Amino acid sequence: MVTPGPRPPADKGTFVREMFARIAPRYDAANRVLTAGMDEGWRKQAIRLLAPRRGGTVLDLCCGTGDVVFHLLRTDPSLHVTGIDFCAPMLEGARARAPREARGDASFVEGDVMELPFADASFDGATMGFSLRNVVEIDQVLREVLRVLKPGARFVNLDVSKAPNAFFKKAFDVYFYRVVPFVGGIVGGNRAAYTYLPNSLTNHPNAEELRERFIRAGFAHAGFERLMGGSIAIHYGTKP
Repeated sequence: MVTPGPRPPADKGTFVREMFARIAPRYDAANRVLTAGMDEGWRKQAIRLLAPRRGGTVLDLCCGTGDVVFHLLRTDPSLHVTGIDFCAPMLEGARARAPREARGDASFVEGDVMELPFADASFDGATMGFSLRNVVEIDQVLREVLRVLKPGARFVNLDVSKAPNAFFKKAFDVYFYRVVPFVGGIVGGNRAAYTYLPNSLTNHPNAEELRERFIRAGFAHAGFERLMGGSIAIHYGTKP
C-alpha cells in the first residue's frame, strides 16, 4: 500500500516555488540518478513530436534548469528558445549552464505560467517537461499556452502518468512512492521534496483525461503517446 506524502498548503504556488528553490542546486544530478538517464531520451521524443520549424520561436514552460531548452537547441541551433519559470534559483542554474550548453539563442524569463508575460500568437511551438502536475490550475495553463501560440503551432507536454496495466502500475508505484523519496533524499538533499513530487501524481488526470483537458482548452488534434508502459506520457495538441 502506498503511503501518501505531505500535501501542499492552500497556497500551492508558493509551496512549489520554495520547494524547487531548495532542491535547485542538486536537481539535475538527482534527475539523472532517479531515471537512470532515461529522461534524456524522453525529452528527445517530446521534441520530435513538437517538430518546430527551422528558425522558429519556442517557449519552454516551467523550464527549471533548462534541460528541454538545451535539448531543443542541440536538435536545431537555428531555434530561438525562451524558458520561463517562477523559481529564481532554478533560472540561475539554467543561466549558469547556458554558456556551456546552449547551441543557439536561449533566453530565460522569470514568470508565472498561469499568466504568461507574452503577447498573443508569439511562438511557433511550446514545451513543458515534468511540471504540469505541479501547477495550481491545469486548465488555466493550457488556455495561456494556447493564447501565446501561433495558429498551427503545437504544444507538447512530457510528464509522469498513470500506467493502465495494473501489474506495471503496482511495480512503478513501489519505485515512485518509496524508492524516489529515499534516493532523492540522498542525491537531491531533500527527502520531503522528493516525497511530495511523486505524490503530485495522485490527483493528476490520467492520460485520457488530460487529453480531454487539452481538447476543452481549445487544442485541435490532441493526443498522447505512452512510454515506459504508460508511466510516462507525452501529450500534444495544435492551435487551430
